[in-house]
Amino acid sequence: MFSIKAPIYYLPLFISCLFTCHEMETPSDFKMPGDHIIAGLFPIHAVYREVPLIPEVTLCDSPDTINGHGYHLFQAMRFAIEEINNSSSLLPNITLGYELYDVCSKSANVYATLSILSQSRSNHIRIPENLFSYHPKAVAVIGPDSSELASITASLLSTFLIPQISYGASSMVFSEKWKYPSFLRTIPSDEHQAQTIVKLLKKFRWSWISVIGSDNDYGLQGVQMMEELTMEEEICIAYKDFVPTSAQVDDSKMKNMMLSLMKFYTQVVVVFSTKRLAHIFFKAVVLRNVTDKVWLATEDWSISSYITKVPGISRIGTVIGVAIQQREILGIKEFEEAYTQARGTSKPSIDPSQDADNQICNQHLSFPIDINAELSPFSMNSAYNVYTAVYAVAHGLHQLLGCHSRVCNTSRVYPWQLLEEIKKVNFMLHGNPVSFNEHGDPVSSYDIITWDWNGPNWTYKIIGASTWYPVHLEVDETKICWHKEKNQVPPSVCSKECLAGEARRIVGLHHCCFDCVLCAAGTFLNSSDQYTCQPCQKEEWSPEGSQTCFNRTIEFLAWHHPVSLVLIGANTLILLLLAGVASLFAWHLDTPVVRSAGGKMCFLMLGSLAGASCSPYCFFGEPTPLTCLLRQSLFALGFAIFLSCLTVRSFQLIFIFKLSAKMPTLYHSWMQNHGPRTFVVMSSTIQLLICILWLAGWTPLPTKEYNRFPELVVLVCSKSSSPGYMLSVLYTWLLSISCFACSYVGKDLPENYNEAKCITFSLLLYFISWIGLATSSSIYYGKYLPAIHALVIMSSLSGVFSGYFLPKCYVILCRPDLNTTEYFQASIQDYTQRCSSP
Repeated sequence: MFSIKAPIYYLPLFISCLFTCHEMETPSDFKMPGDHIIAGLFPIHAVYREVPLIPEVTLCDSPDTINGHGYHLFQAMRFAIEEINNSSSLLPNITLGYELYDVCSKSANVYATLSILSQSRSNHIRIPENLFSYHPKAVAVIGPDSSELASITASLLSTFLIPQISYGASSMVFSEKWKYPSFLRTIPSDEHQAQTIVKLLKKFRWSWISVIGSDNDYGLQGVQMMEELTMEEEICIAYKDFVPTSAQVDDSKMKNMMLSLMKFYTQVVVVFSTKRLAHIFFKAVVLRNVTDKVWLATEDWSISSYITKVPGISRIGTVIGVAIQQREILGIKEFEEAYTQARGTSKPSIDPSQDADNQICNQHLSFPIDINAELSPFSMNSAYNVYTAVYAVAHGLHQLLGCHSRVCNTSRVYPWQLLEEIKKVNFMLHGNPVSFNEHGDPVSSYDIITWDWNGPNWTYKIIGASTWYPVHLEVDETKICWHKEKNQVPPSVCSKECLAGEARRIVGLHHCCFDCVLCAAGTFLNSSDQYTCQPCQKEEWSPEGSQTCFNRTIEFLAWHHPVSLVLIGANTLILLLLAGVASLFAWHLDTPVVRSAGGKMCFLMLGSLAGASCSPYCFFGEPTPLTCLLRQSLFALGFAIFLSCLTVRSFQLIFIFKLSAKMPTLYHSWMQNHGPRTFVVMSSTIQLLICILWLAGWTPLPTKEYNRFPELVVLVCSKSSSPGYMLSVLYTWLLSISCFACSYVGKDLPENYNEAKCITFSLLLYFISWIGLATSSSIYYGKYLPAIHALVIMSSLSGVFSGYFLPKCYVILCRPDLNTTEYFQASIQDYTQRCSSP
């Protein structure tokens, strides 16, 4: 699958350059022979200026640009290989060699990579038909340090499945094994770094931030990851920009960047940058006095002395950063000191007059420098990563060569074989575990640090740690010395947090800038959505500004309620009175008073009132289908029968006393055809049909009323004011008016037959009661409305009962002298005389 017939794909300029180089036999600091060679790529010189449009090779030969950090990495690899070669347990009879390269630039990095791909005895790259038998100069590569350079090397080495372990390339793209199958690293991926920074933002409730990145792979990918993660966590990036690779402290780009940082009023700035561009950035920060902010640092510069030595940087505010967990290589300082003493004070031996090709070739042959750079914490961390990478290769070789019997076989090792073993290594190195996950990333963690300027010199404090998977953050806030007064956490928000029960209404482009709106009653603010007041469920309610909903109280007028008990007692009393009057009338059925009241029709009237009096009982307790059907219809039908009887009785008296003499034929026809009975039956039947139509077309059923009271569910009967019900009420009122009219016309009848005053009083009480009910229903709709309705029915029944029957009971019981035929005849004669007199 990796068969390539000709090396026509890779950078002809550097291949031709490589072909002009001839290997020198003289040993040097950059090269040591061995059974298996490991290549190392280190930035020993710091060359930052390149001309990308011109195909030139950048030379790494200036003694003025020596990089102390790269020097320590270089020595860490030499120290690790020396330890391994002196070990009796790891690769016991195998000697490791190395070839080290100064990758101060992209061009130098490409040259070094192509040199590694060449065969051991030649500087030519001969690619066989079968890549599984390809044997380059080195079996594995350590480095380079930056993601930008590592991507070039990884693209070339992955084609041949040559193991590459980077100690500083943290870009998350290298975790994609389909693209970089032979790439591993001993530094965590930037993905975890970005996640850790976002966790810090969430912990301190910073939602309005600026993000500055370096204009290279490290910064571009890191800022992109920050944008994705902050969007998920509802953190707004108010301002985002990148420091160009060609940036100068006082150029227009940096001036505009500083103005923007102050313009957006963000108190927290995430600087996802390499230390070189971070150095330029913070020089501009100090120059433009952009201070009193919290700066979140990435591992590339968080503990770098290159940044902390920027003049005036102690005034910028509080710096909190992510750092690789501090590890120390025991004996590395003594090793470097011994090396410096052995090399003396000799100067670079590379002749400046040599042509470019020879200088490129010679860069990896000698390292005659005098350097006393201090091994800073940052350099120690990176050196430990180099140290770990070398040991990972050694353990992979140990497994591949079958060294468990303390004797390793000496067969040829192909890179793809070694790659498979390195992926599986799992060992302890000075008490620290070393292994790789399926993406080639180390199983590691971060320290959370803060800068400390309290002493005479800069230092940093470890205030917490970040571990994964998943990312978990622990921070001791008491160890942070904030730049604000009273040592308080500086806020960095666009808008202050809303009060409980207030929803956010976004103002502008960012969701972090908002106004606060109080949630209305019946809605609540869910903690999962701060922007929408969500409605409560139908069975729930909430007051204004609520964060939760409450269950509604189910309410109805229970049987045992005091109001119910009083009304039930009163209604029962009415029924007893009706029964008593019926008994009294039955006992005195043949007396003039009972005959004048209607005779046997009185029992129909009393029965209809008794039936109507059963209606109030249906208003108590939880509504049921039966009680909903009967509570209004029973009264409507019973009262209509009573009014029909009362009307026909009043009409008949008028007919007898006033019309019988004038219209004898009509009177006889009325009497012979049982007019009173016919009228009562027809009138009652009309109301019965109305009630049937009403109950069939607008059937009242038990239902729950939610709209009147937000905190209550009132159990009621539906369609209480339906057209059918209104029609029955209208018919009842029509009968009442007819009855009133007949009684009014008969106001001058004999005293024993004149009941206009009593009927007028009864019907007036009826009208007032129902007008009161209509008014109450329009302004009140609670659990006591059924009680009001029952009271109105009882009032109506009591009025007509007392107005019509009680006077007659009084005569029967208290004035028997008025309940005689003689008295009634005398009353009639007196009426006749008055009517006949002129």
